[in-house]
Amino acid sequence: MTDLTLVIGNQNYSSWSLRPWLFLSHHGIPFQTRKVQLFTDRMERDLAAHFSDGKVPVLIHGELEVWDSLAILEYLAELFLATRGWPEERSARAVARSVCAEMHSSFFALRGELPMNCRRRFPGFRPSAETERDIDRILGLWNFCRERYGAAGPWLFGQFSVADCMYAPVVMRLLSYEISLDPVSTRYARTLYESPAMQQWVRAGAAEVEVIEEDEAEWPSVPF
Repeated sequence: MTDLTLVIGNQNYSSWSLRPWLFLSHHGIPFQTRKVQLFTDRMERDLAAHFSDGKVPVLIHGELEVWDSLAILEYLAELFLATRGWPEERSARAVARSVCAEMHSSFFALRGELPMNCRRRFPGFRPSAETERDIDRILGLWNFCRERYGAAGPWLFGQFSVADCMYAPVVMRLLSYEISLDPVSTRYARTLYESPAMQQWVRAGAAEVEVIEEDEAEWPSVPF
């Protein structure tokens, strides 16, 4: 099936676009990409045809449009992978949905202070106390998932799932800003970052030349 088009933003910056793109790419599902340059004069015009309130990503499947990263991931998991987009066991699946929903609705300090950037590292970065609380909670979630549900493989719930897609931009942020991680979180972050699909996204983001000042952190940086 090749009649899928994913409308995304700049790959260097667009954390929400990364999530469904990673799911499709990791599973080898054929799709086309249509990139919109964020925060440009063309952005509103390019997205006007879609019922997404001017936001990316948007999945186009035939005449159907699905917007919002988590909704797109749910649709793709149902369409292509039956139950394999989520953990097979019911309690693990419920927890996976909980951690995805928490990512979707929380961690605003982290998002605001550590914008995703595939091109730059920020040596010596010192997060605020509020962002530290977000980071501590995320690392706690990763440890909980890995220790309780991760025996079958290196991902949050053993096998790759929607949950890993939801936390992929967080992995990018924590590595870019050189945040200290515990051993469990370090292994998980490296697994995700070094995966072929994630590396493909990072290379594409690093190759972009556009600079979005609104998404650049106010901290000295060096090339990643």
